[in-house]
Amino acid sequence: MLVVHGISLPPNQFGGPWIDDLFLGRLEPHAHPYFAEIAGLEVSAHCLIRRDGSLTQYVSFLERAWHAGRSCFMGREACNDFSIGVELEGTDTTPYTEAQYQSLADLARCLMGAYPQITCERIVGHCDIAPGRKTDPGPAFNWSHLRAILLEPA
Repeated sequence: MLVVHGISLPPNQFGGPWIDDLFLGRLEPHAHPYFAEIAGLEVSAHCLIRRDGSLTQYVSFLERAWHAGRSCFMGREACNDFSIGVELEGTDTTPYTEAQYQSLADLARCLMGAYPQITCERIVGHCDIAPGRKTDPGPAFNWSHLRAILLEPA
């Protein structure tokens, strides 16, 4: 399964090194007041897609990343054990960019080719596997647009 997330650090701000620092375990708690709240979190994602569509990979697709937390998909818990997590730089309420949709679709196509169990139905939001606990990628994420791009010839 492919899990789509949304992230911005500090909240509602884009750019800067902060997301990289968080996923690489080097976020300085004194760099921003919000960072003190999340200092010590051990989280990671397989990839991040920035607003310009650029992609950074942090964890091999063959290894577990710590992106889903308490989660369940189709009756199976602990989604980190069987999913790939992709963070999009964004918020629940800020529209994602066309470059992000294109980059995500390109990545999803590659992953679907490598892992046939990943189908369009198994591309889900963090909100879908952790309802009530997580809301990302939020209502600003256009699922029908992503699916339309996935159906286009590569």
